[in-house]
Parts: sequence; structure tokens; C-alpha cells
Amino acid sequence: MEAKRAQEISSSQTTIPVMCNGQQVYIEHVDQDKGLATVHPMNDPSQKQSVSVDSLTEG
Repeated sequence: MEAKRAQEISSSQTTIPVMCNGQQVYIEHVDQDKGLATVHPMNDPSQKQSVSVDSLTEG
């Protein structure tokens, strides 16, 4: 996924499914300059991690 699209999803008022390494995640923040996103599993907000936006897929 491109950083711009990850930012759009993060800012969206609707929930858009995003997968990272086979797990559905919520995008909390996107650093477009570094190409990183802060995400957490949908069912566990305490498990935040920074990942490359390239590892994110929509749907």
C-alpha cells in the first residue's frame, strides 16, 4: 500500500479493512516521509507496532 492511501484510510470516518501479515489491523498514524504506519490488531489496541506501509493491504 502507498503511504498516501494509508493516510486516507487512517483519516476515514468509515472502517476500511486493512491487513498486515495476515491479521486485520487498525491504522493509528502514518508517517508518509518514512513510509511507516503505527497499527494495532483490531481486537487488541495495546499491541501497537510500527510497520512499513508496504506490508499493509486493503481488504
